[in-house]
Amino acid sequence: MSVRNGSTRVLALSTFAFTLMFAVWLMFGVLGIPIQKEFEISDSQLAWLSSVAILNGSIWRLFLGVLTDRIGGKRVTIVMLLITSIPSYLLAHMTLNYHWLLVLAFLVGFAGNLFSVGIAWNSHRFPRERQGFALGVFGAGNVGASATKFIGPVVIASTIGGSYAGGIIPGGWRFVPALYAILLVLTAIAILIFTPADNENIQKTRSIKEMFLPLKHIQVWRFSLYYVVVFGAYVALASWMPKYYVSVYKLNLHDAALLTALFIFPASLLRPLGGYFSDKIGARKLMYGTFTTMLVALLLLAAPFGYIVLETPDGPKNVLPYSLGVGQFTALLFIVGCSMGIGKAAVFKHIPEYFPNDVGAVGGLVGTLGALGGFLLPPLFVLVREKTGLPQSTFIVLFLLTLSATVWMHVVIMRLLSKESPHLDHQIDTKTHLTIGA
Repeated sequence: MSVRNGSTRVLALSTFAFTLMFAVWLMFGVLGIPIQKEFEISDSQLAWLSSVAILNGSIWRLFLGVLTDRIGGKRVTIVMLLITSIPSYLLAHMTLNYHWLLVLAFLVGFAGNLFSVGIAWNSHRFPRERQGFALGVFGAGNVGASATKFIGPVVIASTIGGSYAGGIIPGGWRFVPALYAILLVLTAIAILIFTPADNENIQKTRSIKEMFLPLKHIQVWRFSLYYVVVFGAYVALASWMPKYYVSVYKLNLHDAALLTALFIFPASLLRPLGGYFSDKIGARKLMYGTFTTMLVALLLLAAPFGYIVLETPDGPKNVLPYSLGVGQFTALLFIVGCSMGIGKAAVFKHIPEYFPNDVGAVGGLVGTLGALGGFLLPPLFVLVREKTGLPQSTFIVLFLLTLSATVWMHVVIMRLLSKESPHLDHQIDTKTHLTIGA
């Protein structure tokens, strides 16, 4: 299979659309802080504001992946962009209470579902030996999480105050979702005009039941756990770290957002590199490297090496154990981000190789469960911190999650190697798994 005519335009525009939708999906990571001040909501309520957006960006991935296999990625992408623009614009003019804010956050979160659509759309347009790189380039749209981190604080500080909701383009934090709404519509128009018709690889004759059959394979669920580690945790940290830097290190919002971006950039931009190496050396070896590096960095982030003193109205008190200075913390978080960026590509390299006719369904399920991890982790961070009193409990949770995925992967691979002949070591990343139940 060769690269088909117009595939480069599909990859470029779908990647831009995914970048924009990802920025919309995770914009509460920065906007949540001024929203918290204006609406006077608690940390727990703020965590749920981000989480409901992440939830709605997870639950439709499987359905939309299957729909893409049936009617084509171009149609689904255009409709999704237009649908998401509506609640994004309404959010910019929201002046009611927290409950309505929660509803709009949920609706805006629909943006997160574009990933499974783009994976299926692009995988059909590139040959197997280039799929890892192509899907890595598309997945680099995760960098959209940095967009709000950069423009959000500047816009909030330079436009009319955050309480101003009038006019077509409101000011303060509301300017950001209004701007995104306009860009979403313009991107949908660009895809309609500049990408080729998506009539090939459409599977109208296959029943829905048949398209869901691959989900019975245990390896699909194992890949999903991997994706919770490298993507769900990434989403959770991308939305949670600005608040973490502000509350733990007492940084201002601008500096907290920039330091969070140092985690987001490698976790996104290294995805094409991960795809390239997946093509060259195999996804299994890359997953071993990813998990090992993450475990070391997370262990250091989770370990208490010193103490911090919390300032209260009654003076300094509440001495709590903590681990690292802000520079050391950011450096380790950067390493975690690099590992996640490479690991995300390695996970999705498996799917078109193992299930070439079911990329939408399998990719949708893996993406759904991975993103659900991003929904569940922020409230879990809050809960564990409240129970333990440890700021670094966030990374204790992530270390245990990564360890469990690593153990499962290693046990399965060792079982395969002991069951089959030694030459299987070079074939684990092929379709052999379908016959041996990896």
